[in-house]
Amino acid sequence: MYWKEAFIKTLREDPVEAELSSHKLMLRTGMIHKVASGIYSYLPLGLRVIQKIERIVREEMENAGATELLMPSVIPAELWQESGRWQYYGSELLRIKDRKGNDFCLGPTHEEVITDIARRNLQSYRDLPVNLYQIQTKFRDEVRPRYGLMRGREFVMKDAYSFHDSEASLVETYEKMYKAYQSVFERCGLEYRPVEADSGAIGGDRTHEFQVLADSGEDVLVHCDQCDYAANQEKATTRRNQELLPTPENAPAMEQVSTPDKKTIEDVATFLGIKEEQSMKMLIYSVNQGEYLVSLSIRGDLEVNEIKLKNFLQAESIEIPAEDQLIEEHGLTIGYLGLPGFSNEAIKMHLADYSVVDMQDCVCGANREDTHVLHVFPARDMKVDQFLDASFARATNPCPKCESGLLKERRGIEVGQVFQLGDKYSKAMGLSVLSKEGRPVHPLMGCYGIGISRTAAAAIEQNHDDDGILWPYAIAPYHVTILCLDPQKQESADLARELHDQLKAAGIDVLVDDRKERPGIKFKDADLIGCPIRVTIGAKGLKQGVVEVKQRNQPEAEKVALDQAGSHLVELCQSYQ
Repeated sequence: MYWKEAFIKTLREDPVEAELSSHKLMLRTGMIHKVASGIYSYLPLGLRVIQKIERIVREEMENAGATELLMPSVIPAELWQESGRWQYYGSELLRIKDRKGNDFCLGPTHEEVITDIARRNLQSYRDLPVNLYQIQTKFRDEVRPRYGLMRGREFVMKDAYSFHDSEASLVETYEKMYKAYQSVFERCGLEYRPVEADSGAIGGDRTHEFQVLADSGEDVLVHCDQCDYAANQEKATTRRNQELLPTPENAPAMEQVSTPDKKTIEDVATFLGIKEEQSMKMLIYSVNQGEYLVSLSIRGDLEVNEIKLKNFLQAESIEIPAEDQLIEEHGLTIGYLGLPGFSNEAIKMHLADYSVVDMQDCVCGANREDTHVLHVFPARDMKVDQFLDASFARATNPCPKCESGLLKERRGIEVGQVFQLGDKYSKAMGLSVLSKEGRPVHPLMGCYGIGISRTAAAAIEQNHDDDGILWPYAIAPYHVTILCLDPQKQESADLARELHDQLKAAGIDVLVDDRKERPGIKFKDADLIGCPIRVTIGAKGLKQGVVEVKQRNQPEAEKVALDQAGSHLVELCQSYQ
């Protein structure tokens, strides 16, 4: 390919609207073009990367026994209403009407459609297991699309769905897909980590995320420094004591103290001259949009992991009600709540995080404005209905899996996730097959997604420097870029064409920069685009009988004799594979 034909339009400066490196570099290299908020066109350079990732994914899906199909992006509401997700999925689901007034949505995921296909085509256990996948454009109406392809509204995704007649069969395919995902990201040349995760709106009992490690990642990952335990911080746990420490015989009695206008943990700790971890806070949560209220007590310096709390309560939603509402409807003194001495019939259940178990002689609210209580001993002074793990695991916490490990934190970008869904969708949508015993059963399902376009962006976040992108070889838009510094000179043009044809014949993607531009611009654009290997053909080198070969991830270039340049480049490319 020659630059003039490749439709590559680079920018000299970072676009003002871009924050993450991947967003800046994708715009600057001309990989993408913004059409609307969170919606982009994939220009030729970007599309080449997308297609290379897709090719790897297709090969690994076939190796894992999955078969490709293609489902529609516009889905009738009836299918989503059958599964119960038409309302539950929320505002991210873009709902539309056709000219007859029928409700549809743009598919953010395709569990409902694939289940409908299955119930019309699967009759008995003999048809199972089956694993079907597609690569398709999805749409999720993000409330705040940002970071380019990292969190867009429209994106390219691979989603696969499997159906099984037994738990053992589901686990077997889950493990196959897990290994296939490892192969995908290894072949893409990415540093990644599989972690335990929460299933979110998809549902299911067991799930793992595949996270590309990058300092700019939105997700916090927690992993052990001694064993293989790793989890998204939303899911991560730590080893905890589960029995209250006994109250010492000489423990002082509780004592109320005035704390005027001191409502936050930080303010109370500063005012009383204590550490924040010596305080306790009590939060009130509304469950299922006001169905009932619960209280949660937790050590003052910790944050509540609301996903853990929601899962513990098996709730569809939880939220902290507005302060005015709690005061007006229930007489609760926000900022001064504490379980000792607390009495309010509106609270259905009093919960406490396991952090409370280890607390002694602590401070909490006195349930009176401008007042707190000193010398609280939970075993003596608190009546907790149930303890649970409701806080975020943090670095230096003990590992929940091994005896000696401590947790560490890293940041990551989620690029894939695998789920064991069970019979959530098959049961809700009436999918059944005849078992070996001749009775109808609901097949178990697995679900397996990879963000194709997000993987491209994540690769840039992990592989860039101040000059531009450093593409992993397998997904680089071109493997070799040839800079013809004097394209108007016949000798230079002929050599560029000869190398281009030789590399292309060897199956190597090559781009020749044949523009009539200054050498400095060509060098800057080559580094910006980030092809793994750069070849420079210049007048000085031709006089010496050499070309300059530089690998993008190496500081120094090498000089290669003209008659050896083609074979040398082929061998160099083979070393990357």
